[in-house]
Amino acid sequence: MVPPLALDIDGTLTTPSGRIDPRVFELLPGWDAPVVFATGKAFPYPVALAHFLGREETVIAENGGVAYVGGETTLVGDPDAAWAVVEAFRERGGAIGWGDGDTVNRWRETEVALGPDVDAGLLREVAAAAGDDVEIVDTGYAYHVKSVGVSKGRALRVVAEALGVDPAAFVAIGDSENDASTFGVAGESYAVANADAAARNAADEVVDDGYMNGTVSVLERLRERDE
Repeated sequence: MVPPLALDIDGTLTTPSGRIDPRVFELLPGWDAPVVFATGKAFPYPVALAHFLGREETVIAENGGVAYVGGETTLVGDPDAAWAVVEAFRERGGAIGWGDGDTVNRWRETEVALGPDVDAGLLREVAAAAGDDVEIVDTGYAYHVKSVGVSKGRALRVVAEALGVDPAAFVAIGDSENDASTFGVAGESYAVANADAAARNAADEVVDDGYMNGTVSVLERLRERDE
């Protein structure tokens, strides 16, 4: 049997230009084990991906702030504390960085995400002044202001329990600091070649290829192991 998967999206199931790699639609619909999409994006994004793949909508969003499995939602985190940091950041001249509309945060429930080009030094300074309950996570695609203790790894334990699956049965693939906690919970973990230092250091193995190429190499290996 192939193992259950915990898959990051950005940088892991995408091309270098940020598009969903079409091979996702070839390899994942028929994966004969649970697939959990674990992302820093807001809840609608991984739900939509699961939907269009024809898979159960089993997802982790907002870096673990949202876990959804079997129609049940678990929310963890203090969005008011995150927004208080962002407002203090704005008062000191900072900007969220997404331009008009800000669809990045429109459906976000447990944290706030700021653009990758914002003044990260100022943001971290403001967050540190707010106390020990809020932290900044840099995924390479956004700076996330979130509650301390919220993580994809914690959420994977919640999802695994709901599925009746041992968390150690999962194989996790990712590319970023926010995937390190998932790697610590899953029994087997891989960082794609474009991964940041935190993900590379936490993974059991760093594969030779980046983005979806790296993920495909892991999935092919897992299928061969099953044969």
